[in-house]
Amino acid sequence: MAVCARLCGVGPARGCRRRGAAREQRRGNADSEPDTDTDPEEAGGGAVTEDDEAAERIEGGRPLPPSVEAGPAGRAPLSLLELPPELLVQIFGSLPGTDLPSLARVCTTFRRILRTDTIWRRRCREEYGVCENLRKLEITGVSCRDVYAKLLHRYRHILGLWQPDIGPYGGLLNVVVDGLFIIGWMYLPPHDPHVDDPMRFKPLFRIHLMERKCATVECMYGHKGPHNGHIQIVKKDEFSTKCNQTDHHRMSGGRQEEFRTWLREEWGRTLEDIFHEHMQELILMKFIYTSQYDNCLTYRRIYLPPSSPQDLIQPGLFKGTYGSHGLEIVMLSFHGKKAKGTKITGDPNIPAGQQTVEIDLAHPLQLPDIETLRDFSELSRMVLEVQEQVRREEQEREQRQEEQEHSQQAASQPASPLGGEGAEGEETAAGAEGTTQDKAPASQPFVLPTGVISRNEDYPRTCRACFYGTGLIAGHGFTSPERTPGVFVLFDDDRFGFIWLELKSFSLYSRIKVSFQNAQAPSQEAFDEMLKNIQFLAT
Repeated sequence: MAVCARLCGVGPARGCRRRGAAREQRRGNADSEPDTDTDPEEAGGGAVTEDDEAAERIEGGRPLPPSVEAGPAGRAPLSLLELPPELLVQIFGSLPGTDLPSLARVCTTFRRILRTDTIWRRRCREEYGVCENLRKLEITGVSCRDVYAKLLHRYRHILGLWQPDIGPYGGLLNVVVDGLFIIGWMYLPPHDPHVDDPMRFKPLFRIHLMERKCATVECMYGHKGPHNGHIQIVKKDEFSTKCNQTDHHRMSGGRQEEFRTWLREEWGRTLEDIFHEHMQELILMKFIYTSQYDNCLTYRRIYLPPSSPQDLIQPGLFKGTYGSHGLEIVMLSFHGKKAKGTKITGDPNIPAGQQTVEIDLAHPLQLPDIETLRDFSELSRMVLEVQEQVRREEQEREQRQEEQEHSQQAASQPASPLGGEGAEGEETAAGAEGTTQDKAPASQPFVLPTGVISRNEDYPRTCRACFYGTGLIAGHGFTSPERTPGVFVLFDDDRFGFIWLELKSFSLYSRIKVSFQNAQAPSQEAFDEMLKNIQFLAT
């Protein structure tokens, strides 16, 4: 009722318009009947009246008669209904588009004014960044309200970042508003081993308005152009796509031609260029597995990690080298005294969704001089000493926590949710990080120890800091997974590396420098829940 009072009068003190019907009758307003439609597609519908003519004058830029420019007897307007329509257009155009259907329920006058395309053109631009000349739509008979209600508003829940369910391989899909289209772009890492090259991307589907009736979904998979597709929004954070014409994905040369084309796109080479037999098997396995989906996929939302001033570097998405598996996408996030690298794309050994590396920010490593660093056994000795130290600290922490719980129970006091050790751990992490930043040089020489294999020999020769960490390794099919010790090497704000001691290999990671929209996590809790869900699905 208060909302109605604010819309129809100048405030609650003047009472509700619906309760003041007699006063409205004295004003002779015949267009004040309530409307109950709340769909954006219907906001502004109805028969043509004098209000429609006023809206047309607003669109055409023609002046309005003096009778609509001021209230009765030249006094100040007492109701929004007494304001000039062109002013109401400005007011309504500044409101969120999702609020306009409720506004249309107030009375048919508001409903008619909401037919003005200027309002919806502004909402398309401000809410979804549509900067195209929407006036050109008049040629096809599609209004800006159609674009907003039947395209942008209807499919708003699929905008943002998504991970497709493609077994262990995963993926990264970015759904954006692109002009008068909504397009789903699949982001692909650069060709192995060029980790610093920009990301590649290709369209998987697009949605647009062909006519006023409804939006059209088209599958973009294959090499024969757009064809009929379907999108089903399962729930807010999940949707699925289906191609209705999978014959468009086939090539005249059969599966061999499809494989050769896929190999050039995925790896930038031919099978003859790949001499490693195990790598050939992995590539062929991925083609067979992924091509069976025919762009009929289920996607689950992923968020970019929240950032904090205390973070070692800006969290985000990185592309990294993973031996014969090629380049994969990893999300780096910070969690107090820990940093985690979660796979967005994966492989048959460590699937997408699993935590590939974990960095212990409470245990920095001071690297020896270059000549000593070249000795793998010396680096291994340093890391294993820290591993043993971490193990003892965890045992002591558990022991103190048990003693604290026993003492609290004896004193009949409720246990602290964090326990004294949690605060101590945070203090240790902060102190360790502060010590590293204060005492460590801005950069120090770095070289890989002899015997450590790197897919990319063009790694940085100076680093900013090093920390103890663990990496996840497993057999084919994610069998016998275990976390093994390693070294996290921070090179600069956009690059880091990880030395896998047990594998004697080195992974180099480079930041994905793409500005993703509609991808920020609403809270740290929502991000943590998302990580838990994708890891659970991977397992």
